[in-house]
Amino acid sequence: MQNNKTIEKNNLELIDTHCHINIMVKKNFDTSLTQEHLADAKKIVDQAIAHRVTRIINVGTSVIESKNCVLLAQTFNSCFAAVGIHPNDCTSEWKNEVKEIEKLILNDREKRIVAIGECGLDFHYPDFDVERQKDAFRAQIELALNYDLPLIVHTRAAAQETLGVIDEFRDKKLRGVIHCFSEDLAFAQECIARSFVLGIGGTLTYPKNEELRRLFSTVALESIILETDAPYLPIQPMRGKENHPMYIDDIAKFLAQLRNETIEKIAYQTTFNSLQLFSTISE
Repeated sequence: MQNNKTIEKNNLELIDTHCHINIMVKKNFDTSLTQEHLADAKKIVDQAIAHRVTRIINVGTSVIESKNCVLLAQTFNSCFAAVGIHPNDCTSEWKNEVKEIEKLILNDREKRIVAIGECGLDFHYPDFDVERQKDAFRAQIELALNYDLPLIVHTRAAAQETLGVIDEFRDKKLRGVIHCFSEDLAFAQECIARSFVLGIGGTLTYPKNEELRRLFSTVALESIILETDAPYLPIQPMRGKENHPMYIDDIAKFLAQLRNETIEKIAYQTTFNSLQLFSTISE
């Protein structure tokens, strides 16, 4: 498998850094994958490879879904796993759940787990518990630091609070990605200053997101990685349908047009950025 030092600039290799194939094949949450599900997952993986998507990171949102992501990574060479507790799945049992996440890391002899997440803060929906979310986020940051893994951060209606928690660890070698970036340029600069890159996908193509397009037309390409968040947030032409990791190709083309760059440059640099951040997927 190629590493970040051997990517050729004319090689249209793409990486989906945030996907949920486990949800795509099950159509539900917090149940275990079956062999039938794995057969369906193979079709998705093969379609992605046919569209130049050579690596996919499936991202956990709970203990069960993190286990499912690990199983996908153990089954398919092009798949890798992130393990973590999503803020909207953060229950009163979060301490025990974080311990279960750590067990997955400790048992990962094949090094298929490449990140902690998705974790963070989400104050969008009513009845959220601020302190519980912050404490669970802190615990997962500690895991990332202890096991030298990057973070995949979910932040919604909680930008400054997210930075506040991250800054508690600012003297450490913390790094990661702000998933599905949707904030302004000032927040982008704050994140980049803290060694975080910006993840972008289908939302970049939505007509209403003019400010987001302005931001991604100017921010340094070295700070951008591509993601689908499949089955969610498809590109504009596919709105109302299920998203798919193969659409990373379309996101890359859209970004190239937006920035007046070649698709080769976008593919090379975003793949390089992804391999730098998730370094074990290049081994």
